[in-house]
Amino acid sequence: MLNRFSLISNAGKRRFDDLSEQEILALAVSSEEEDGQIYTAYAERLRAEFPATATVFQEMAAEENQHRRRLIEAYQRRFGDFIVPIRREHVAGYYTRRPVWLVANLDLDTIRREAADMERQAHDFYVTAAGRSTDAGTRKLLGDLAAAEAGHQAKADSLEEKHLGDGKREEEDFAARRQFVLTWVQPGLAGLMDGSVSTLAPIFATAFATQNPWTTFIVGLSASVGAGISMGFTEAAHDDGKLSGRGAPWKRGLASGIMTTIGGLGHALPYLIPDFWIATAIALVVVFIELWAIAWIQNRYMETPFARAAFQVVLGGGLVLAAGIIIGAS
Repeated sequence: MLNRFSLISNAGKRRFDDLSEQEILALAVSSEEEDGQIYTAYAERLRAEFPATATVFQEMAAEENQHRRRLIEAYQRRFGDFIVPIRREHVAGYYTRRPVWLVANLDLDTIRREAADMERQAHDFYVTAAGRSTDAGTRKLLGDLAAAEAGHQAKADSLEEKHLGDGKREEEDFAARRQFVLTWVQPGLAGLMDGSVSTLAPIFATAFATQNPWTTFIVGLSASVGAGISMGFTEAAHDDGKLSGRGAPWKRGLASGIMTTIGGLGHALPYLIPDFWIATAIALVVVFIELWAIAWIQNRYMETPFARAAFQVVLGGGLVLAAGIIIGAS
């Protein structure tokens, strides 16, 4: 099945080994153009929050543009002014890049890793292309570009030292971590706490009132899904993130809604087991794990002292759990 999919996806594409030197040079030109555009997109994406890193990517884009000019000059010398329209997506098995429009959803560390992968892939391409060339001048150029791409990591390091010195790198890393916490961790933690704690009373009240695992599961499922939808919409609607800097509403709503649902389903799913007491014992173990996980997240990302976080979460959750059991058993 996978082989068939591979054949379909590569249908109509050229094999790299079948490309002429003219097509290889044209492919190199279009690849450098695209890489320069990607670096420029990275720079624009980061400029407002991380201006120093944006400057690094802007200078890397200028480097790619210089490579493009050298390749065009070599192409014109050998093949004239018309450049064959061939791009990465026309060649089977050729490396691909993320679409530029996905850049808006990448974090700072991911963008840095993407850039390092881009340089490595470009180096491998030029080494292979140089081995295919029979023209001495073209072969030298491609070899020089392979060496340049291999040295781009050192170049990037020197640019980072130039633009990210004096603590700027640490400042940007701190800002990126803070944004991650505000956009994903904080809403997700609020959802997990709400889903885990607020559903304890209705689920365990139903469990001890009916001693029917299936009824308890249905109540837990409905409470978890309903709470997840409510929390997700509430988080997304109450703050557009423009003034608070907490990030896109849909991201925060997604984090909050999903984690709320997970928090409730954790101790509802054991009631799929037909035996009431076995299901209840497992549900209680899950509750214990959930509460300690919440305390760990608070300590890890919100810098709340672990003892205080554990005391607050476990005490609060324990009280809600006890209330549900007492009400259900009465």
